[in-house]
Amino acid sequence: MLGKVAPMQQSKLSRRHIMQGAAGVSAATILHWPANAAEFSYKFGSSSPMEHPAMAAQQKAADKIKQESNGRMEITIYPNSVLGGDTAMVAQAISGALEMYNLPVDLLAPRNPVCGLPGVGFAFPDYAHVWAAMDGEFGDMLRAAAEQIGLYCLDKGYDHGFRQITTRTKAINSPEDLKGFKIRLPVAPYLISLFRHLGASPTAINFNEVYSALQTGIVDGQENPLVLIDTAKLYEVQKYCSLTNHVWAGFHTSFNVAAWKKLPPDLQEICHRNFSAVALAERDDFVAMTKSEKQNLTSKGLTFNAPDLKPFRDALTKSGYYPDMKKTAGDKPWALLEKYVGPLTA
Repeated sequence: MLGKVAPMQQSKLSRRHIMQGAAGVSAATILHWPANAAEFSYKFGSSSPMEHPAMAAQQKAADKIKQESNGRMEITIYPNSVLGGDTAMVAQAISGALEMYNLPVDLLAPRNPVCGLPGVGFAFPDYAHVWAAMDGEFGDMLRAAAEQIGLYCLDKGYDHGFRQITTRTKAINSPEDLKGFKIRLPVAPYLISLFRHLGASPTAINFNEVYSALQTGIVDGQENPLVLIDTAKLYEVQKYCSLTNHVWAGFHTSFNVAAWKKLPPDLQEICHRNFSAVALAERDDFVAMTKSEKQNLTSKGLTFNAPDLKPFRDALTKSGYYPDMKKTAGDKPWALLEKYVGPLTA
């Protein structure tokens, strides 16, 4: 439908245009009516603030996609959980109420245990192992599992960094310091299991509620990469930061599967190319930003310590954590993880 035409415009319409309106307008006419309307307008939700390197990268990609598509596709990013917490946005994106979502794949683990494998404790020793796995068969497996759930992931993920523990009351120097410790965790089963096996008392809370939970003492600590600790200002309600590198975290640009399939091939190609390019650049940006964060956060009041990590790994092995995770994920997915990181179970 073209809608109502103003009286002054009516006199300027030729009979040919009127007949086109009655018989069906051309695709080109639809495309440019009205001139400022996008053919595809997608909402893109995230729990991260726009100051996060991944969010800045995705905004850059969205701008280029609009430009290269001549305005046919417009992506509006909603950061900081303004569309709800991660649990709500996952559900919205799967249902199609939200077309796009900045997905931490491990949050899909309640729907498919395979998706939790990136969250296995101390699995990735460094970035070389991370990107070999995530850009390889291991990542392909995760993305295929996500698509079965309802989220189509573009194949190049973003870095969210290695996770560190912050606390209000004490530094974490050994597994004993975690006994009974009230720690906030995302709704990620593998991560929750990790801290339970270390003796902590985890509470699953969506990220949009973390600051207030720390401020009011519902929990005494949390764990996240340094960049997010900074951009979310968690240093205002935490005193200590223990560099445990216990889990690597990342994001994928994801689409509701139906929303992705609605895009014609040329727009799919524009999206894939631009989001992939900024994802690869973001990885370098994130590493550079992380290098300066320790000094930056120290100046904002956090006290850092670097515990010996071997006792943590030994405690997990002794508790049966790795065999439990293998049983949860299944033999074949676990074998694919170990292909990239080496043996995790004795």
